[in-house]
Amino acid sequence: MSRIAGRFAELKAAGRKALVMFVTAGDPEPALTVPLLHALAESGADILEIGVPFSDPMADGPVIQRASERALARGVSLGDVLDMARAFRAKDGDTPIVLMGYANPIEAMGVDKFVAAAKAAGVDGLIVVDYPPEECGPFVELCGKANIDCIFLLAPTSTDARIREVARAGSGFVYYVSLRGVTGAGHLNADEVLARLPGIRAATRLPLAVGFGIRDAESARRISRGADAVVIASRLIQELEAVPPAQAVECARAFVKPIREALDA
Repeated sequence: MSRIAGRFAELKAAGRKALVMFVTAGDPEPALTVPLLHALAESGADILEIGVPFSDPMADGPVIQRASERALARGVSLGDVLDMARAFRAKDGDTPIVLMGYANPIEAMGVDKFVAAAKAAGVDGLIVVDYPPEECGPFVELCGKANIDCIFLLAPTSTDARIREVARAGSGFVYYVSLRGVTGAGHLNADEVLARLPGIRAATRLPLAVGFGIRDAESARRISRGADAVVIASRLIQELEAVPPAQAVECARAFVKPIREALDA
């Protein structure tokens, strides 16, 4: 059983919902990424999603784009991200790590080399936005041999055929994009999201995580009524942008606390 599957099983047994927190590797400063990851885990994040900085993202909105630009300006590469994951894993052997990014850096490193390096670093899951499930069978197979989950996205516009394809190819959890748009958009309609999830559940036994547009304790609580996990990304980065880097770790702790409490209430 992977760390991701194990974490969801533990949470289900306890009647709790998962909180997935995202940070961009290298932002606000490379030296802060590992301390931020530890702070998020210690404050109640169940799964950590680490964004791999990339110059031409297709799913990320302005907030995460800025974070990637800051990290790239500091020279943060895919190799550096794997080093950060390894450093986190040296002190935390339990919290699942998911890398989120795009195909270009993986192809540049070499797929075989990347998967081997990700396994060695203690990575548990991968979200590669531009690897559609119907076109990346060999990659999914390679990751499966390394006990790394391939996590795919669904959206409000996903067809029944695409839902079945994601259910067939994916593992770990299904990531449902809650709105038509990019990360950080502010027009989340919780009722629409909750109405969509039963149809996805009918096609898969994987846990359902919902992200994009979840910004605070209230929106997380509402979405958790129908989801197994909520994902928060842009809002945390906005909070970190508003404080000096020296305050980033404590800012992250303070941000997570009320969300964790709302999910557990």
